Amino acid sequence: MSATTAPAPRSATIALVDDDRNILTSVSIALQAEGFLTRVYSDGEAALKALIDNPPDLAVLDIKMPRLDGLELLRRLREKSAIPVIFLTSKDDELDEALGLAMGADDYIAKPFSQRLLIARIRAILRRTEAAGGGGEAGEEPPAPVLDRGRLSMDPARHKVTWDGANVTLTVTEFMILETLAQRPGIVRTRNQLMDAAYQDDIYVDDRTIDSHIKRVRRKFRQVDPKFDAIETLYGAGYRFSDE
Repeated sequence: MSATTAPAPRSATIALVDDDRNILTSVSIALQAEGFLTRVYSDGEAALKALIDNPPDLAVLDIKMPRLDGLELLRRLREKSAIPVIFLTSKDDELDEALGLAMGADDYIAKPFSQRLLIARIRAILRRTEAAGGGGEAGEEPPAPVLDRGRLSMDPARHKVTWDGANVTLTVTEFMILETLAQRPGIVRTRNQLMDAAYQDDIYVDDRTIDSHIKRVRRKFRQVDPKFDAIETLYGAGYRFSDE
């Protein structure tokens, strides 16, 4: 099943993939009321081709779906696309949440969820995506300069990260967390500070979400440098970046 609202200037397109038609309908209506365009899919198989061939600005995926679940859909999607993804999970699916983040999801929300919370997180991720891509109106301040810290280079305007010249592909959330750490090497950033950097709305995110993001960032860097250890954990305090 697929449906699209009438076009509107500068409206972001959100794809919703869930086998619960009631959720599809209610969330789609709520998003349209906020000015978003929506596409809805009740089947992961049908959604996969559409998400790759005609990418939305962001996708909201349910994990528990027949035929092709959200985790497998994300795995296949990440082979072709880096569009931001929010997972909808069951309340007790901690393993699925961690796995989804490790596979490249930008965030997750446990069911039952507040539509207001979902919309706030969508807006936050879209803002970060635009900022990382250097988007903005004429007359706005120029994009942030390239950040060089030892072997690390981060280009916010191009959303590009390299380590010793090798490309490292990060999601928008991962990029914002790493940028916050790298801006002041040696300075400890608490989890709350990293939450504020990655989730700029008044949204509660628990500690394990930040920890999962950090683990995924480390894993990606170790794919290009098995000895990568520039992100240090200070137990009970937070994290810091070392450019030595």
